Amino acid sequence: MGFPLKPFSCFFFLCLLSVNLSQSALDYSTLVYKGCAKQAFQDPNGVYSQAISALFGSLVSQSTKTKFFKTTTGTGQTTITGLFQCRGDLSNTDCYNCVSKLPVLTDKLCGKTIAARIQLYGCYILYEVAGFTQISGMEMLYKTCGATNVAGSGFEERRDTAFSVMQNGVVSSHGFYATNYQSMYVLGQCEGDVGDSDCGECVKTAVQRAQVECGNSISGQIYLHKCFISYSYYPNGVPRRSSSSSSSSNSFSSGTGQNTGKTVAVIVGGAAGVGFLVICLLFARGLLKKHDDF
Repeated sequence: MGFPLKPFSCFFFLCLLSVNLSQSALDYSTLVYKGCAKQAFQDPNGVYSQAISALFGSLVSQSTKTKFFKTTTGTGQTTITGLFQCRGDLSNTDCYNCVSKLPVLTDKLCGKTIAARIQLYGCYILYEVAGFTQISGMEMLYKTCGATNVAGSGFEERRDTAFSVMQNGVVSSHGFYATNYQSMYVLGQCEGDVGDSDCGECVKTAVQRAQVECGNSISGQIYLHKCFISYSYYPNGVPRRSSSSSSSSNSFSSGTGQNTGKTVAVIVGGAAGVGFLVICLLFARGLLKKHDDF
């Protein structure tokens, strides 16, 4: 009587396995940091709210076509300037999926403030009302350094050489560059409206901050107002990507080395799950056959 339930139990187990594996895939919507102005809107008539809503709608719609877009909405004192940018190695679909989450997150994390910046792993959004105090493009907004320090000699030289290659590449590639160098993976990106010369200076500053702030850390990310850099050291070699460097969205498989391994785990785990299902079905078939013999 209980035999027919066995195949379903096996399939249910496979479903759970697939869910857990898919959750390990890279998520570009992971929050990196938030920056919210302390002053809130004085908006009794809802004018600012309407302007922000229109701004967000415009930014999200443009994210299906481009990785950077800047626009202005409203008039006079209610003028609001906003922009979004996606990482240069994201596809248009990934860019849209990332940016489309930002309006809700901005409202949730900052509320109705006169300026806000929300940085996700794959994209960010920024808006500010007319007259909001401007900051230097070189100002550091956020940093994170790996908890593990690299022991042994040669790391700093290797890292700094990789930084140098990246600094040159981000200028020649007009704003985005990622590459591997002797077990180092480095990435740099400038805001889309920053010129090549200013971009190079911004990335240079970010590199200097990384050298000081992160020291011998195995990885680090430095976010300045107009650019950011990221680096990771892989003692066993940088996981293979579809290309060593690029400024286009199609030359890199999305993600960092750590998540490349997770992608492989999804494929292998999925194959193992299918094999497990087949074994379950064969086993159940044998049990049903024996049951019929009685």
